[in-house]
Amino acid sequence: MKTILVTGFEPFGGETINSSWEAIKSLQGYQIADAYVEVCQLPCVFNHSLEHLYAAIERVKPEVVISTGEAGGKPDITVEQVAININDARIPDNAGNQPIDTPVIVDGPAAYFSTLPIKTVVNELRLAGIPATVSQTAGTFVCNHIMYGLQHYLNQYYPSVRGGFIHLPYLPEQAVKHANKPSMGVEMMSTALKIAIQSTLKNEKDIEVIGGTTN
Repeated sequence: MKTILVTGFEPFGGETINSSWEAIKSLQGYQIADAYVEVCQLPCVFNHSLEHLYAAIERVKPEVVISTGEAGGKPDITVEQVAININDARIPDNAGNQPIDTPVIVDGPAAYFSTLPIKTVVNELRLAGIPATVSQTAGTFVCNHIMYGLQHYLNQYYPSVRGGFIHLPYLPEQAVKHANKPSMGVEMMSTALKIAIQSTLKNEKDIEVIGGTTN
């Protein structure tokens, strides 16, 4: 049976919950066709988060890796197309690190593209009535750090494994603390991730970006 690894983050930035973890934790053991889901919570800490991610990949040996993160302020599911080789933190991470203009991977390429069928995922989400867009920037905080590090690791060691990153909005219980910020319910976000997994499995032989890097 195939394995899908889905990761989310611990709370950060003064929040007591993280929408990405709340959305994925119920997916543990979820079965789709001949695949099942393993979930993993990552620390919101530069470098340390990649260590956890790589250990999970080695433990699970997945066919697909979908990492998720919280994007407070965004109104929809945003499926990331590209991660860049830079850490530029506007706030400290959970260990107090605040790198400015440092590389995610020294001497790595300028960017990596997702190898998920991102436009198919977005179209399927919209057909299901879930707001979604393709995003051209994963930021420069730990989410971009994870996406870049994930794509680099897969490119180096598991080139047949598909990977990418999806940002999720605040949950309603978070948005009430932030004036005029949009939110989305946890059930809708969990459903969106199930659709993303299904879309990826359907398109196993149709990788939209071949090679996964830019220089």
